[in-house]
Amino acid sequence: MAGGERATKLGHTLAKGLGIKVAYRDPLGPAADPVTRGESTFSVGTVDTYSYTEPEPTSIEWIREITPTGQQVLNYLISLFPFLNWISRYNVQWLIGDLVAGITVGAVVVPQGMAYAKLADLPVQFGLYSSFMGVLIYWFFATSKDITIGPVAVMSTLTGTIVLDVADKLPHVPGHEVASCLAVILGGIVCLLGLLRLGFIVDFIPLPAISAFMTGSAINICAGQVTTMLGQTKTVNTRGATYLTIINTLKALPSSTLGAAMGVTACAMLYIIRAGCTYAAKKQPHRAKTWFFISTLRTVFVILFYTMISAAVNIHRRDKPAFKLLGNVPRGFQNAAVPKMDTEVIKAFVNQLPAAVIVLLIEHIAISKSFGRVNNYSIDPSQEFVAIGVTNLLGPFLGAYPATGSFSRTAIKSKAGVRTPLAGCITAVVVLLAIYALPAVFFYIPNASLAGVIIHAVGDLVTPPNTVYQFWRVAPLDVIIFFIGVFVTIFTSIENGIYCTICVSLAVLLFRMAKARGQFLGKVKVHSVVGDHLLDGEGKYGSFGTSRAVSGDEDPTHRSIFLPVNHADGSNPDIEIEQPYPGIFIYRFSEGFNYPNANHYTDYLVQTIFKHTRRTNPNAYRNRGDRPWNDPGPARGKKDVDEDDQRPLLQAVILDFSSVNNVDVTSIQNLIDVRNQLDLYASPRSVQWHFAHINNRWTKRGLAAAGFGYPTPTSSEGFHRWKPIFSVAEIEGSSSAAAHAEMVNNEREHNLHHAKDVEAGLKDNSATTETETHGIETSSEDNQPIHEDKLSRDLTSSHAYNQRRKVAIVQGMNRPFFHIDLTSALQSAVANSSNEIPHV
Repeated sequence: MAGGERATKLGHTLAKGLGIKVAYRDPLGPAADPVTRGESTFSVGTVDTYSYTEPEPTSIEWIREITPTGQQVLNYLISLFPFLNWISRYNVQWLIGDLVAGITVGAVVVPQGMAYAKLADLPVQFGLYSSFMGVLIYWFFATSKDITIGPVAVMSTLTGTIVLDVADKLPHVPGHEVASCLAVILGGIVCLLGLLRLGFIVDFIPLPAISAFMTGSAINICAGQVTTMLGQTKTVNTRGATYLTIINTLKALPSSTLGAAMGVTACAMLYIIRAGCTYAAKKQPHRAKTWFFISTLRTVFVILFYTMISAAVNIHRRDKPAFKLLGNVPRGFQNAAVPKMDTEVIKAFVNQLPAAVIVLLIEHIAISKSFGRVNNYSIDPSQEFVAIGVTNLLGPFLGAYPATGSFSRTAIKSKAGVRTPLAGCITAVVVLLAIYALPAVFFYIPNASLAGVIIHAVGDLVTPPNTVYQFWRVAPLDVIIFFIGVFVTIFTSIENGIYCTICVSLAVLLFRMAKARGQFLGKVKVHSVVGDHLLDGEGKYGSFGTSRAVSGDEDPTHRSIFLPVNHADGSNPDIEIEQPYPGIFIYRFSEGFNYPNANHYTDYLVQTIFKHTRRTNPNAYRNRGDRPWNDPGPARGKKDVDEDDQRPLLQAVILDFSSVNNVDVTSIQNLIDVRNQLDLYASPRSVQWHFAHINNRWTKRGLAAAGFGYPTPTSSEGFHRWKPIFSVAEIEGSSSAAAHAEMVNNEREHNLHHAKDVEAGLKDNSATTETETHGIETSSEDNQPIHEDKLSRDLTSSHAYNQRRKVAIVQGMNRPFFHIDLTSALQSAVANSSNEIPHV
């Protein structure tokens, strides 16, 4: 403690030397008079439970909060390998589920991987390498059991664009070296984001932007594959804008060859099999699992079927096949090597890295979150970043190109009944067998059939019309963003579509923040009704007007709530909302309170206050020349003061901070300026500022540093006498079983004690406490201000109750104008207004 005092003294000395005012804008300095501060006998009395001063957060405290402890560092290191949490409990039942799912996905990923490699403008074996490394590595870092990492259509398309761009600039560099270098760079960036636990950044990309990106990309990919599916011999540029690709493909239709039969029929067969299996599963629910596996393996069946046809047609004409074939696929990992990180290559594609990082992340995170919700588990986006990053860092050593989570294979894996991420190892074995055992078969796969497989696979990425309609029902503006992204992708490029949708979404977010308008609230008395009966505070039935309080005429079945006076929340406009009190305004922020929206909030606040109140001293300007230019007064010949003005004087402003989590220097300075402006308007009186529902200690500290939280002194009379109103609560609570038993016992003792008092003719003992707490008010549970002498009688109705049950102030007494709710804030504002007015 002595060390802390020395540090404080040293800090104050240093501040004095630098000219820093420690009590910045704090009119309640340590030298302030105890009584004029508003600290009554109630706050400095003998009851210890009332003496609570809320401590302000300090910078040292903040540093301690963000500084990890040794245990937290250990937990962080363990969290990098989530498989440690479940691998020791692996069992046979899990193994069976993983075997089925792993083999099923392996059968799908082999043809898809080769097809997607064609999108990346790489030989097909690189798709197999990427598939192998993705499923093999992911399970070490996985927080999703369903995700399958590997080559995907959109990332492959973007990789192909980058490979072709670099080829134009550096023709001597092989395409697979460019793809491997790109994968390492992307993996390093994403892995770093994951290690720093920055996974939350994907939350800045909204669902409409993701849907627009997926839809536009799917249309782009399908348009680019039609020319291959039709076997057109005329060269069509499929890397340009989508609409140009569609136009050029239509122009090249006369050049279609026999390959169209292999491509169109393959694509049609895939859709027919899926539709037939879906229909059969509905007709035979007990065999739904069987029909699902048949539908899942449709890609394998179609590829094998058309490979057999191709082999039968071309086995004797390998040099001059009837249609384009996949060609030679080398056996094993022929391109395994350390990736070449050439600075020239990196400079050639560095401008496309942001789009590549976004593509790498958003599909994976969106899919993993979606399947996590469906299967009742949650993922860690930051850890998923690590998984993607490590996969792309290590994959290029075997020749892999950038890989991420696949939508179609993830859906298959989930429906196949996968139990743990270890199913990826089973898939890796299947891919490994394909790499070493099936290259001879791969030679006869028709390119047109692979194009049909791609079109069928990416067709599911197109957002269906019903989903777009649901977007419209929820938020019409999001539909506009969706179509903007789709159109930009179609008429320019995938990268531009990504940037456009994200920028438009962020612009809308910032606009909503900057143009946020608060609401002025009024009071409404409401009742809880069940059928035709009212419910009182204890849940008992009653009827309108029949239940009355024990003392007084207040109806205990109602409670006061606060609603926007303009019914902007959709409340019934037939309900008349009462003004809290003449000259007292309750203002609720709607979108936080920070530098983008501070001016917009306070301009509306001041404008409304000026409209509904009148200046305290209408003769403040004796001469016309004393007036400021922005308030020139009435025209010549008219009275300067409207004697019939019935508007009230400004008394107090109550700010509802329930939606405010943090404040900044700009917003606080703006609030200070408004306070000064309103004080001039209400001069020589001062406007009291009350705050309710402040949820952040740092927000309280910021407001207190600006002079808020306590009464505002006037220039002429300093602090006027004011009534502190505090909210108190029972320390032990009133809902526990012990409290109920104690209440029954206290009532019994009180009845006996009261009977003795009546017989003896004694007076109420509680009057003896009135001299210590006279005239002080406290907020009660029924939202009514009660005098402290009544509080003392209630809390000391029996000697046992006084000994066993204690109450305490909910919030600190050092900031009496920071209130726990709007009711107590309004009570304090009314009690401390300049006029003699009744209680709320």
